[in-house]
Amino acid sequence: MLFHAVYDDGAPDVYMVQLIFDLDGPVDAQRLRSAAQAIVDRHMSLRAGFMTRGVPRPVQAIARRVRVPWREEDLRGLAEDEARDVFERWLTEDRVDRFDLARPPLLRFALFRFGEDRFRLVMTNHHILLDGWSTQLLMRELVTLYHQEPDAPAATLPPAVPWREYLAWYGSRDRGAAVAAWCGVLEGVEEGSVLG
Repeated sequence: MLFHAVYDDGAPDVYMVQLIFDLDGPVDAQRLRSAAQAIVDRHMSLRAGFMTRGVPRPVQAIARRVRVPWREEDLRGLAEDEARDVFERWLTEDRVDRFDLARPPLLRFALFRFGEDRFRLVMTNHHILLDGWSTQLLMRELVTLYHQEPDAPAATLPPAVPWREYLAWYGSRDRGAAVAAWCGVLEGVEEGSVLG
């Protein structure tokens, strides 16, 4: 992903991910923004940047602290079609606004208000930072942090496990045993198969 993202930095970045969440009901924008910042503060991997210039090979660096880019837009004064058009134009512009992979964070949020209790939250990130599995976990944590009392400690969530601990665990696995286990599972399979 890094190679493709930096190979032609003038072309659209196919690894840009944009997720849109419809929120119905009252939303405390400041509280949601604080929850987004808390997520990035909590997970070192969300503060990763990737240096490619002036180094013999790419280097990942973790910033101690970053401010999550946050945008708020109130579209309540516009007619419904006009509000939708403004939102769609912004989505298009946001999709082509590439991240500088050397400058974390590689994610940003925008909250659009369409009505008294109608909102859309947009999270844009680079795929190098999050995949489908981790995005679900991140959003679950965002909702948990949003709903907790403002001054409550972050102890409502289990401690974040650093990526290096996962890599150490994964590296300690017995590769031969894993291969043997899969060979047993796939014994007798003669053609391609879908694992579900």
